[in-house]
Amino acid sequence: MRAQSVPRIVPRNTAPQHGAPAFPPKRRRSALCACAPGRARRRKVVKSAIEEYHKKKAVNHLSENLQYMLKRRLVADKAITEQVLAQIRGRKSKDQPPKKVAKKKPQGTVFTEEDFRKFEREYFGRP
Repeated sequence: MRAQSVPRIVPRNTAPQHGAPAFPPKRRRSALCACAPGRARRRKVVKSAIEEYHKKKAVNHLSENLQYMLKRRLVADKAITEQVLAQIRGRKSKDQPPKKVAKKKPQGTVFTEEDFRKFEREYFGRP
């Protein structure tokens, strides 16, 4: 096994020269291009397709949710339940029961046969 050489950090002479800035301008790091000769290529990290599939695979939480809901079971009072249901039913017009229409009694005439005969005599002049 070869010993790898570790680059040494050498302090620069930071004393400013006449007319020069104290520190040299920083060079921007650009993405290394594969087309530039002599430069190292950045390679994509190859990921396992199986690992990616398992990461994105949908997880079924049904059993956990059922356990949670069964633990938290709470039964409300019957009166409160009925009140809530009545309020919910009252909001939608389709849920309201049809209104009962009172049957109208056939109206009889106020006048009798004698009144009609009397009217005929007065109006038409018949005896």
